Amino acid sequence: MNWGKATIIILLAFVLFISGLSYYMFRSPADEYDRQYYEDGLNFDHDYNREAQVSKDHAQPRITVSADSIQFNFPQSVKGRVKLMRPASDARDTSFALDNTGGREISLATESLTKGKWQLVLEWTSNQKAYLYQQAITIK
Repeated sequence: MNWGKATIIILLAFVLFISGLSYYMFRSPADEYDRQYYEDGLNFDHDYNREAQVSKDHAQPRITVSADSIQFNFPQSVKGRVKLMRPASDARDTSFALDNTGGREISLATESLTKGKWQLVLEWTSNQKAYLYQQAITIK
């Protein structure tokens, strides 16, 4: 094979490679970026202070993921919300209310949730202090 044929084959392979990447890029879902990045940027300091409050007060919840539920155990009584966000699709994001004023463990059933990776966001208040805690979990 001479230089001309080899050059043409390499250029064609490169064009096919770039075309394949372009096709893959346009087929990927559009929810892979944060649509509320501006609002999140404005609230960054507030969220950072709430996350820092968790470690300052040693208020990190104990989270246990089992086959059929997620258990939350807080050091004190809390009221707030838990958000479960699916990285693969924002259409499956869900949220639930938290309230353990009786001082017991909170259990959340997972049979309605898709198995896989989730981002868990806990927002709660306790003793007139606001807290924010985030953790990646896997539901099996």
